Amino acid sequence: MPFSYEYPRPSLAVDCAVMGFDEGDLKVLLIQRGIEPFKGKWALPGGFVRMDESLDAAARRELAEETGLTNVFLEQLYTFGEVRRDPRGRTVSVAYFALVKLGKQKVAAATDAARADWFSAAKTPALAFDHNQILEMALLRLRNKVRYVPIGFELLPERFTLTQLQHLYESILGRDLDKRNFRKKALALDVLEATKDHEQGVSHRAARLYRFDEEKYAKLVKKGFNFEL
Repeated sequence: MPFSYEYPRPSLAVDCAVMGFDEGDLKVLLIQRGIEPFKGKWALPGGFVRMDESLDAAARRELAEETGLTNVFLEQLYTFGEVRRDPRGRTVSVAYFALVKLGKQKVAAATDAARADWFSAAKTPALAFDHNQILEMALLRLRNKVRYVPIGFELLPERFTLTQLQHLYESILGRDLDKRNFRKKALALDVLEATKDHEQGVSHRAARLYRFDEEKYAKLVKKGFNFEL
């Protein structure tokens, strides 16, 4: 005899806060909704979970379908379940966040997304549903985590200047940092390898380019660290 479930069941969704770093600014990937509700409004990429897929699989599928991004590491952020968060009915959303290198990622809107584009995380438009709240939670997670896990490095190009590294941390933390003190602490981590190259196409004195020592970096990720600034 088939099992009978007497209680109503809410819909389950996933939403993805994907962030990158470009020209000294922390960015977030948004899609413009092509359908109701909130047609024409900007939102985080996401959608409903299918009956035959896991949460992680749903998040990866929705991100690929709506933005074209694939092979992105997603980490669960928080579960949002306010009763009226979705005008279509009772919907619980499991939010994810991810960090990507913008130079290696090209976005292309599809399915129910009319557009997909990068916005400054500090200057986003009013978002659909409760996505401003989700983004705020993602930024808070990033600000807290960047102090004990070197995830900020995941946002930089393969070779970068110490100024770029400092601007990244300032963008994440939302405040200015002392240049001398920051460089001293960054170099003390012993994961930065100075290259023989310097930045190109600048009017000022060209700064030396650095890259991560991947072996030391992997050990630091596994161990964790304290990078209070």
